[in-house]
Amino acid sequence: MKIRFGVGLAGDTAPDALPGLVDRLESLGIDSLWFSELVYSQAVDPFVGMSYALARTTRLKVGTSVVVLPGRHPVLVAKQLASLAALAPRRVLPVFGLRSALPAEREVFVVPEGRRAAVFDESLRLLRSALDGDGAAFSGEFFTVGATAVEPRPARPLDIWLGGSAPAGLRRIGRYADGWLGSFLTPDEAGLARRSIQAAAAEAGREIEDDHFGINLAVAENGLDDGLAAAVRRRRPDVDPTELVADGWQELHRRIDRYVAEGLSKFVVRLAGDGRLDEFVDRFAVELVPREN
Repeated sequence: MKIRFGVGLAGDTAPDALPGLVDRLESLGIDSLWFSELVYSQAVDPFVGMSYALARTTRLKVGTSVVVLPGRHPVLVAKQLASLAALAPRRVLPVFGLRSALPAEREVFVVPEGRRAAVFDESLRLLRSALDGDGAAFSGEFFTVGATAVEPRPARPLDIWLGGSAPAGLRRIGRYADGWLGSFLTPDEAGLARRSIQAAAAEAGREIEDDHFGINLAVAENGLDDGLAAAVRRRRPDVDPTELVADGWQELHRRIDRYVAEGLSKFVVRLAGDGRLDEFVDRFAVELVPREN
């Protein structure tokens, strides 16, 4: 399996930090940079951030970690992705999710009441048709499009990854996705999710490549303070925060080893708690780039 490490941006990353960060990642040979969808924060929009980073580099890959698809028109999303892929072939890594993890932001991705999962499924089918299909009309419960194909067509089909960890979400990944990027899961939970996805893919007559399973990770270089621990508990009150955020780089390496043993090979690592982003990136290059194969 190809083991790769990318840098994930925290929600408090200011736009004026992006130029220096992108240049530093490119110069250090870091594989990828990942933008989260955080509407009510100073974080840049993922599609804008990806465009900026791609225009400024020649090698760095960019991804979304993750963006919400239900509430967006899939054909317009396909056009954005196709355009990025044409400008920067093989460097665009889209990952989509069902809804925002932040309740305050869910209201901006409008779908019919109680139908978000159904909209997601149909959106994925239409997105795939627009990117890879023959241009035939699409008629579903939520979308009707006379001609689906967008231009320019990617020279190589884009891999569409999904996030999520609920049982229904894992089945959706098996049916529709090319890969999975999880978050806030222990190594044991991630391994179980991977096996569930593979089983769902087999039931659908599909196969997901072995190295298309990843996880978002956080490392606290200066330890988990009370505020950080409380924030983690709000997301996962049933798990000790130290199981989800690595307390220093040595612990992160041990955690990565456990995820690799569970069949994961793609890691998006972000700085949690106190610390300087530039120092984090330099340490990232020393600690993680040598682990790639």
